[in-house]
Amino acid sequence: MINSCPTNASPSEPRIELHSPPEVALAILYQGDRLLLQLRDDIPTILYPGCWAIFGGHLELGESPLQAVKREIWEEIGFKMTDPVYFQTYSDQVAIRHVFSHPLTVSLAELNLQEGWDFALASPAEIDQGQLYSPQAQAVKPLGDRHCTILLDFLAEQQRQ
Repeated sequence: MINSCPTNASPSEPRIELHSPPEVALAILYQGDRLLLQLRDDIPTILYPGCWAIFGGHLELGESPLQAVKREIWEEIGFKMTDPVYFQTYSDQVAIRHVFSHPLTVSLAELNLQEGWDFALASPAEIDQGQLYSPQAQAVKPLGDRHCTILLDFLAEQQRQ
């Protein structure tokens, strides 16, 4: 289970120090109640190989989580996030995950997948089941456990609003 961990600095402030574990910035991109997921490459040396996850990546030296999430989403799918909303920070032994949300205002056909094996919009039921079919893999693939927790927290928060 991932524990929620408040941070002292704002997610928009640049980070200067190096962290162990590393910091990453993740984006929950949504259209209505459907959330965009990335099927990670099936490479044994990466985290969550062959699993569905949230788009995002590592902060570069001196980069804020907000800067990182915008850069990562542009690099990974060619989508420009105009005003990401900070959601929450999750911390464990593997990573400090700064999570943002943003509406996906284009169709999947307009995105250019540069990282990963596949991508799809998942329903809340599919996220709750923790698995999703991938046409590229021609198989049902699991959702990474930490990413599933983050997405379920996000969906629960949306229901409360």
